[in-house]
Amino acid sequence: MAAKLNLSGPPDSDTSSPNDESVSSRSSNRSLRVADKARRKNEAEDPFVLALKYFSDVEAGTPLYGNDEVERNMVLVEKLAYSKGLSPETISIMLEFAMSLRMGTILCPRVLKCLIPATVVPQEAVVRAFVWLGVGKIPVSTQILFIKWVLTVFDMIDAKDQLRSIYGFIFSFVTEENLCPFICHLLYLLTRKESVRVFRVRKLLELQSKLGRQPFLLNLLSLYKVFCPELVTLSIPSRIKSVFRNHNMPWRSALIAVQKRDCSQASSSISLASTIRDKTNPRKRKHCHLVLPALCSVVNKEAQTEPSSSRKVVPLVQLHSFAQLLENMHRIELPAQMGSLLGSSLALQYLDCVQDESALLRLNFWLGYALHEEFLFCGDGGASQNSEEALQFLNRLLSTQHFLQEGFSSSEAFLYKFLNVWDGSLLRPQILGLLSNIPVIPSSQIRWLLFEPLMQLFFTSSLFFKCGLMECLNNMLLKWLTWHSVYALEDDLDISLNSHTSINMTLSGFKDSVMELVDFVGRLASLGLQLEGCHSLLLSFILDFYETVCDTFLKYGLPLVVIPPTGVFYPALFASDPVSVDRLAYIMYRYKVNLTSAKSQETEQAFHISRQTFREFNHYAVVMVNCLWNSKMFQPGMGIQLGEELLLKSNVPQHWTSFDLIHHPAFMSYAVDFHQKCWPGRKDMDLNSIKHSKPWSWYLEYLFSQGYDGLKQFVQSNIIRQKAAGDRQGDSLST
Repeated sequence: MAAKLNLSGPPDSDTSSPNDESVSSRSSNRSLRVADKARRKNEAEDPFVLALKYFSDVEAGTPLYGNDEVERNMVLVEKLAYSKGLSPETISIMLEFAMSLRMGTILCPRVLKCLIPATVVPQEAVVRAFVWLGVGKIPVSTQILFIKWVLTVFDMIDAKDQLRSIYGFIFSFVTEENLCPFICHLLYLLTRKESVRVFRVRKLLELQSKLGRQPFLLNLLSLYKVFCPELVTLSIPSRIKSVFRNHNMPWRSALIAVQKRDCSQASSSISLASTIRDKTNPRKRKHCHLVLPALCSVVNKEAQTEPSSSRKVVPLVQLHSFAQLLENMHRIELPAQMGSLLGSSLALQYLDCVQDESALLRLNFWLGYALHEEFLFCGDGGASQNSEEALQFLNRLLSTQHFLQEGFSSSEAFLYKFLNVWDGSLLRPQILGLLSNIPVIPSSQIRWLLFEPLMQLFFTSSLFFKCGLMECLNNMLLKWLTWHSVYALEDDLDISLNSHTSINMTLSGFKDSVMELVDFVGRLASLGLQLEGCHSLLLSFILDFYETVCDTFLKYGLPLVVIPPTGVFYPALFASDPVSVDRLAYIMYRYKVNLTSAKSQETEQAFHISRQTFREFNHYAVVMVNCLWNSKMFQPGMGIQLGEELLLKSNVPQHWTSFDLIHHPAFMSYAVDFHQKCWPGRKDMDLNSIKHSKPWSWYLEYLFSQGYDGLKQFVQSNIIRQKAAGDRQGDSLST
């Protein structure tokens, strides 16, 4: 019996399992129905849902005055909008209600001012609003308010394809004089190459002849010229004010509050606050411009899930390797905010490879606005209130410029203005780093753009600023010379200073700019060494600069040789540290090599080195040889002369030997050490005994073995040593 029961047990359990599952399924469905019914009941009782239903169902012609219901519902919408923001569905309903003028024109501005998005703005709602805009019943002031709202939330619109499809319809409003500045701004954001047409260019030129050279017209025309230069024959200034006015004042405080509430939502990645200037308390500004926006597409999320091969464009955010970038190079969709390119290495590679200049134009627009807003247009010192964000922003900008191996025109224009208000200490390494990346400046402008503000900063700042500025100017000169050596054309010797610009400069103009820079640094260096007591640190940075200058002909192919001024040469020659003297000797050696090569090529090449340059070099070479080698310091013809009475009063024995390789303050310790090693048994030290022929040769080998290669090269190239039985009187100068 027990066996029978055991055998019959399993079949019973198998047959009962489906029944249990069906019961469980029915119970689960019943729970869902109950929850859904409760949710609908709550929504039906929710005053905000009732308010939305009212605005979606209200009939045209409903009176506004004395209507308590519309006022009550409007207050509910405004309360949610200013506290949490509105959902996409709510924005669609309220925008349709406002633009359709169902209750007249009075309520429309109030509705527009409370359209604060919590996440994104539906593109379809914006397109329908533009359709209502063409009806012609909306007052001009309300039309302007609507366009301002679109400009404010432009980066939050979930897609732009439908907006671009009605580009011609939007362009038709450009003839309205009051709407023209705002329409031009919106068109600037929507324009693509296929949007540029001859009739549109003609219409803008016609408006310009009527309104004058307005910035909003010039900016749109400049973008048209980038896409189709053959259609825009107008000469557009290269330094026009490329910043549209900020139109987000009605939504300022609400946008800030919504973004602060939940920075993880899509609105934070767009960085809405980057278009907001809080003027209520300028001493507590938030530097939202300095936060790089996230790399995001201008298309909606549903479109991003489609296979890339089936779409006409590929968002840059979908690419994850350089191989994918190359495969989709001509189908790439630029991100919603161009500032996000600075935070993506793949985007920078795209910038470096792309031939279309629209990306750089948009990036310069964003970058110029951010730099001006945060460092120039704030009266409280700007980025000093949030130095960490400013530091990260400028470091990112510097790394971008180093990757691209060129600077941005917007940062260049910003620097020329910022130098006039800079204190020399705020973010000094970053500002000097940006300054070293500016391209060649014409000699007619370099003085007032660069030299005058830098000179004031140099003479009123610390030693460390002087050293940093010398390093900055050296890096600037290196980049200029590198650009010349890379982009010089063999035929007409014209150079293109920037691969993304059309700036051209003749060789003579480039030489003039380089000459101005070298002369300026020479003046700063001479006076700076006097002010700082010939400080060895400052002298080191100055010699770095002249190590670049001495090789301009052979290393960079520029037929220009500039000799350092006496204010640099003599402090280096009489320096108390041997490294400075050795570096000066190396610089003079390289000058001789460059001058010798230039002289041999003058007849073959179309250039000429001034004879005055050769005379200055020969004079310095004679002074160095007579000072370090021949022990003829302070004698007539040596450049530095002192009265005989003054020399006698100094009580320095054999003063003419005070700066030779034995008695020079920089090398005396080596001479003493050599004397002790050469004559260890002597009690009295006679350094003059080193000057005999054989000890002198040993001393030179000992000195050169300490690593002073510059001194060794100078001696070998400028002094012909003749073998003599007794001493060194047979040595002579090689010129």
